[in-house]
Amino acid sequence: MALLRFPRLIPALLLAVALAGCAAAPARPGLYEQFGGQAGVEALVEEFLVRLLEDERINAQFAEVDLLNLNDRLVEQFCVELGGPCTYTGRSMAESHAGLAITEADFNALVEALLDAMQARGIPRAAQNALLARLAPMHRDIVSPRASR
Repeated sequence: MALLRFPRLIPALLLAVALAGCAAAPARPGLYEQFGGQAGVEALVEEFLVRLLEDERINAQFAEVDLLNLNDRLVEQFCVELGGPCTYTGRSMAESHAGLAITEADFNALVEALLDAMQARGIPRAAQNALLARLAPMHRDIVSPRASR
């Protein structure tokens, strides 16, 4: 046996086989890809905005909002949060929501609309949770402390 004469070859061959197996394994899609890339993010935001505007609990909050601008900024923001190739060009959450007196109930209604939109788009539950976890820290900049009491 030639391998017995070259004992150093055995570990090298095992390493080569292991690396080949890793290279052949399909890559797990990233979060951005799980949401369908740019087209998926755009469709999600559209679905989300439709649900917000139909929700009588919070649609008054959007009566004076430039919806085209909001759509574009949400697409950017979600894309960034999902690890996509985007740049967020909007104002900070604190600036955008200052003086709006958004309550905890308003915020919860918005999250429900987002959950419903993600569910309707068939986004995997783990991916939904990952996005929500990335958006959750914005709560403190959106909900007004005085409005939630």
